[in-house]
Amino acid sequence: MIVVGVDPSDESRAALAWAVEEGRIRRVPVLAVHAWELPVIATTSGLVPPEPEFAADLTQIRQAAEEVVAALVEEVAGGASDVDVRPVAVEGKPVNALLDTAEREHAELIVVGSRGHGGFIGLLLGSVSDQVVRHASCPVVVHRRPQDGG
Repeated sequence: MIVVGVDPSDESRAALAWAVEEGRIRRVPVLAVHAWELPVIATTSGLVPPEPEFAADLTQIRQAAEEVVAALVEEVAGGASDVDVRPVAVEGKPVNALLDTAEREHAELIVVGSRGHGGFIGLLLGSVSDQVVRHASCPVVVHRRPQDGG
């Protein structure tokens, strides 16, 4: 099993394409994991969940996340009939969603895209790829999309 983190970015699409090809080579399924989070409201006493009437919107948020990941899988891997690519929407932070899914599914590999933030900015941002590399219990590939024109 290969777990790959996906979002609508070009880097993520490239990482998904790479993971699908790797799944083909290894003859293992690929889980395309898209993380989503419940919005919270900032108050003077801290962060709190939204009002109860927001619960109906929660279903819409979950459905939207499921639609996003399904569309990404169809766009990138729709023609890959020889690889089992499954879209998965997970509530939570991306790092936790990837690590927990990989652990639960006994993944042999995690693939994440790279936004290309290096140096000082990369340190400030605390990227998902950096945290996954640091905490994963299996090998991790940080896929960098080839730059245009060079």
